[in-house]
Amino acid sequence: MHQKTIRAACHIKGVGLHTGENTAITLLPAAENTGVVFAAVSQGRRVNIPARQENVVRTTMSTTMGREGVEIWTVEHLMSALTGLEIDNVLIVVEGPEIPAMDGSALPFVSRIMEVGRMLQAAPRSYMKILKPVVVEDGERVAGLFPSNAITYSFMIEFSHSAIRTQSFKVHLNAQSFVAQLAKARTFGFQDDVDLLKSKGLARGAGLENAVGLSAQGTVLNPEGLRYADEFVRHKLLDAVGDISLAGYPILGEYRGIKSGHEMNLRLLKELNSRPDSWEMITSDTTDTAQAV
Repeated sequence: MHQKTIRAACHIKGVGLHTGENTAITLLPAAENTGVVFAAVSQGRRVNIPARQENVVRTTMSTTMGREGVEIWTVEHLMSALTGLEIDNVLIVVEGPEIPAMDGSALPFVSRIMEVGRMLQAAPRSYMKILKPVVVEDGERVAGLFPSNAITYSFMIEFSHSAIRTQSFKVHLNAQSFVAQLAKARTFGFQDDVDLLKSKGLARGAGLENAVGLSAQGTVLNPEGLRYADEFVRHKLLDAVGDISLAGYPILGEYRGIKSGHEMNLRLLKELNSRPDSWEMITSDTTDTAQAV
């Protein structure tokens, strides 16, 4: 019920999934009520970008943050790891245009953070408590937030590919459930789409080492196979956790996604902010009860 940061600096480097460029990040402990802040180092200058929905500049195949002409691509997996581990305050120094893809999941970020450890802070956590349903729709795609006394995420996907078909998953989110049920679910892509994506400047760093590849014949291309039988929907949930964290506070309520993605999640956060009667800020106290503020 208290805010948390990390105990020590945490260094991570790798290749960007979309840019294909080498990149490195350093996570640093941050003071209470700082939130998650990206510090982008570009051409000799540093631009701080708070991890908030108003700083999202693009949602094509990933979530990209930006400010003052500087962008950081593909923040969702790292944001999901921080949210899953209940890290409230951290400064992320980014050297390069994109967060490292690692293995395409949140697990490498979780592992490195747990190596340096988490630290409780004195200040209580604040939450956005959902009071009324907030829903955005686009044909069959739906994303919504609903009142609940628990932090819950559910998702449903449907693809014609024989390795996926229809999958659904629901999780009551806490650090334990995130690590056990979501963290190692990898991003996925279709072999037929690779050339088109690369022609648009996307997926330049993608490969079987950082994504689940799917052939046109309906098979999984990775020799090791899947980590979960329903790894695809679990990864979509992992993405949603990262995207929804850009509200700036943990959300006490239930997220439901149906065939949605980054763009719908951002629309949902904008709709939430436009409807102040649909939520209230609450804070926890040291006796583990919630008080309105």
